[in-house]
Amino acid sequence: MRLYLQTVPGAAEAPRYVQITLEQDLLGGWTLYRESGTQGGRATMKREQFLERDEAVSAFEKARDAQLKRGFRLMFAQGLEGPYGR
Repeated sequence: MRLYLQTVPGAAEAPRYVQITLEQDLLGGWTLYRESGTQGGRATMKREQFLERDEAVSAFEKARDAQLKRGFRLMFAQGLEGPYGR
């Protein structure tokens, strides 16, 4: 699963972005990546690992909701499933 969120650009500044990615590793665990920065500038990446899918999805949704509260807008979503896997 991957989300790309971005702020509305100001007149003199580049927009800020956040990319949140959730991937399953080869051993069955889950890794949550959070990348943030200024478009065309510096970025930071944080990584968090989980053993259970439900824990990982919960952390993914919590990270998404926190960024939406901060005023970021969803620009791109990939691989999101419904609550019943549809």
